[in-house]
Amino acid sequence: MRFKVFVLVSVCLLVVTGISCSNTSKKSRPPVSKIDILPKRQKLALGDTVQVAIKVDPKNGELAKAELYFDNQLLTTSENEEFSYPALPLNSLGKHQLKVIATKTDGVEGISFRTYEVVSNSTPELYSYEIVHTYPHNTEHFTQGLEVHENKFYESTGQNGKSGIYLFNLQNGDVLKEYKMEEKYFGEGITIVNDKIYQLTYKAQKGFVYDLNSFARVDSFTYTTPEGWGLTHDGEYLIKTDGSEFLDFLDPETFSVLKRIAVYDNNGAVTNLNELEYYDGYVYANIWQTNFAVKIDPVTGKVAAKIDFSGLMSVMYNPAKPIDVLNGIAFNKANGKMYVTGKLWPSLFEVKLVKAD
Repeated sequence: MRFKVFVLVSVCLLVVTGISCSNTSKKSRPPVSKIDILPKRQKLALGDTVQVAIKVDPKNGELAKAELYFDNQLLTTSENEEFSYPALPLNSLGKHQLKVIATKTDGVEGISFRTYEVVSNSTPELYSYEIVHTYPHNTEHFTQGLEVHENKFYESTGQNGKSGIYLFNLQNGDVLKEYKMEEKYFGEGITIVNDKIYQLTYKAQKGFVYDLNSFARVDSFTYTTPEGWGLTHDGEYLIKTDGSEFLDFLDPETFSVLKRIAVYDNNGAVTNLNELEYYDGYVYANIWQTNFAVKIDPVTGKVAAKIDFSGLMSVMYNPAKPIDVLNGIAFNKANGKMYVTGKLWPSLFEVKLVKAD
C-alpha cells in the first residue's frame, strides 16, 4: 500500500514539474552593444574629432536605455537600439575607453567596452649634438640623476650599497660632499627645490628629502608606482617617471599625484622614460637602454623633439673598464649650457644640440 502511494505521489510531482517548466520563459540574456569609431582610421591623432556609433542587440527582450561613457564620464543616453555621439574631440594622448551600459525593460544589464589610443598629431624634430667640452666623471658612479643648481653640480647614484647623493667639482670630478644611503636602498633620480634635494629609490616605493647645504636627511615620502626612475620639477610640481610612458606630477609638500600624462610621438607611446630635466618649458628625458633622449611638452605629453646621442659611448670605449648606458641630463639655467653623462662613464660632456638635416 505504501509503495502504491509513493508511486502515485512521484507521478504527480513529475506532471506538476513538467507543467511548471513548460510555462516558464527562458532566462533573460544581457544585451550586447557594438561600438564603432568613425571614420575608421589606422591611427587616431590628437585634435581629431570622431563620431561614435552604437548598435545594441537586446537579445530576447526590449531595450529600456543605453548609456555611453567616455573614460567613465557619461556622454549621452538613448532609448534607441541604434544611435550615435556625433562629435567626440580627441584632446588627450594615450589609451581611452568607451563603455556602453545597456539596460532592458526587465532590468537585465549588459556592459560593452571599446578601447582606443590617441597618438601625437606632429612628427618630432630630430637633433644630433656637438661636444663643446669634456670633463672627468667618477667611474664608480652609477649615475641615476644629474643636476646643476646655482652653478654647482650634483649627482645621485644607484646600486645597493653604492647609492648616494654627491656635490662634485666639474673641472676634476672630485667629490666635495656626499651622503651614502643605506645598503637596502637603490638610489634613483634627484631634483632640487627651495634648498632641498628630493631623491627617488628604485623599488622601495620611497623617496627622501635632504637639506641642500648639509645633506642631512630631513624627510621621506612614499609613492604608489612600483618603481621610481627620474625626477625633476617645473617650479610648481615634482615630475616623476617610473619606466613607463607616464609623467606623474606631484605636490612637493604632500607628494600626492595631482595629474598624470602619457608621453606619445606620432607612432605611439614612448616608454622607458628615465632621468629627467625640466628646462625652458619642456621636460627632457633619456630613453633607458638607448642613445636617445626626448623633449616633451609637459602640457600635452607630445614629443616635440628626439635627440640622438649615438657616438658618445664609442668615444669612451675601454674594454678594461666597461661602462653602462646614457643616464644623466642637466641644464645650467644660468647660461643654458647642457650636460650629459651616464652610468660608470669616465666623462661628462657639455653638448650643443644641432638640428638634423
